[in-house]
Amino acid sequence: MTAKNRFPIVLTLLAVILLGALLFLGFWQVSRLQWKVGLIEAAEAAANVPPAPLEQVLGEDAPEFRQVIATCRGINTAPFVELRTIDRGEAGVRLVSACGLADGSTIMVDRGFIQQGDAARPAVRPEHTLPVTFTGVLRQPTKLSSMTPAPEGLSFYGRDNEAMARALGVTGPVSTWTVYASSAINPETSGVHPVVPPPAFTNNHLGYALTWFGLAVALIILYMVLLRRRLTRTAD
Repeated sequence: MTAKNRFPIVLTLLAVILLGALLFLGFWQVSRLQWKVGLIEAAEAAANVPPAPLEQVLGEDAPEFRQVIATCRGINTAPFVELRTIDRGEAGVRLVSACGLADGSTIMVDRGFIQQGDAARPAVRPEHTLPVTFTGVLRQPTKLSSMTPAPEGLSFYGRDNEAMARALGVTGPVSTWTVYASSAINPETSGVHPVVPPPAFTNNHLGYALTWFGLAVALIILYMVLLRRRLTRTAD
């Protein structure tokens, strides 16, 4: 029998395919690591930039995490939807209202968090249109999952700016960004606490990359052992 016939072609082909998949996953995690590090650095840098007018920041290339100064007409007495959520281990709702921008579009404003069981809500008086200025942080909402329950009237279970705006009767374009108020919009309602969620960064990509590369090394060792046994057995 020739060496060509002794060589395990099928085993080698399977090993190459699996090795390629493991290396691909490892290098993908390395790229994700670089992306996550850049995102963390961007968040830290943005936190140190002084607040700027909202519409100016929206026109910048990287507005995520930027501090803004926003002026919205009647935002303190505007209609709102309630977003069910958890903040620092406490269940409750966030009050979200619409703010019209100079270009005719709308951006959603997270006015603050109210703990579950607190029935107090700010008064709703749509006829009040005095400008209210506050500071906030610009964030991009997390994408909804397929498991997020559908909204029930003005009660939401996931942050969907378009759907929230429509529930409040807004027509026209709606920004994908959200302004989280960092100063009180409703100081008269003690239960409303402006809270900007901290950037939720989990950076486990290095560990994942090492796992995939480790499996690739283990596969190579296993393949070499099996190949040696196969060739030795065939030679005997």
